[in-house]
Order: sequence, then C-alpha cells, then structure tokens
Amino acid sequence: MPNATVPASVPSTAASVGLLILRVALGGIFIAHGAQKIFEDSLPATADAFAGMGVPLAPVLGPAVAVLELAGGILLVLGLLTRPIALLLAVTMVVALVLVHLPAGFWAADGGYEYVAVLAAGGVALALTGAGRLSADHAFLRGRAPRWLA
Repeated sequence: MPNATVPASVPSTAASVGLLILRVALGGIFIAHGAQKIFEDSLPATADAFAGMGVPLAPVLGPAVAVLELAGGILLVLGLLTRPIALLLAVTMVVALVLVHLPAGFWAADGGYEYVAVLAAGGVALALTGAGRLSADHAFLRGRAPRWLA
C-alpha cells in the first residue's frame, strides 16, 4: 500500500539522488558552455560563430542560446523550472546535432554528434521525470507536477 503522505508521483530517495546527479552534471556543463559564449567569446562573436555554422537567425539565436545555456544550467542545478528548461535545452541540442554535428559523423573528437546527443538525452530524461525530491521544484510544488505537465 502506498504511503498516504507522499504522492505516488514523487520519486524515491534513490531516484531523487540520481536525478540530482544528472541535474548537477548536465547543469554544470550548460553553465560552462553558456559562460564561455558570453564571457570568453562574447555575444557578438557567438552570433558570428553561429552564422559561420549556418544557423539561421544567428544574430538572435546565438545570444539566446548562450543565455539559455547559462541561466538554464543554473536552474537545472537548483532544480527550478526543471521540466521546461530541460526541454528547451534538449531542443537546442537536437538543433545543434542536426544543423552542425550530424555531417561530421558520430565521434565528438571529429566534431560529430555523440556529445550533443547525450546532452539532449539528459534534457529529455529530466523533462519527462522532473527534478526529484532534492530540488526547488519539489519544495515549491510538493512533489506534484503542474497541471499542464500532468
């Protein structure tokens, strides 16, 4: 019989620790990439790089992706707005896979898609599962998914 004090949709402690590890790893990678695009390369240079890779609307999408990666990575680590942020980041990685990495083949060392595929898969996993108990989402939502996600 399920515990009456914990909604059935709340992950176990072990699952929540696994989701925390995934969120921190994925979030940390996105933080690093967003910070690189903003603070090391600069937003104009990022837009130029996106244009050079054939990304449409590069002057808009380059900076938008940089900010999404930095802010989204922070939100993933905190476990705040996890599902929508993870989905946005996953979509971004799928677009990068198709537009930039697919022609180079599988191996990341050759510019291929293996790395962005893993980032996309992690994002999809978090979008489907949520952040787990050890998150700001759980603290604010008390383990319930918002109605639009149920």
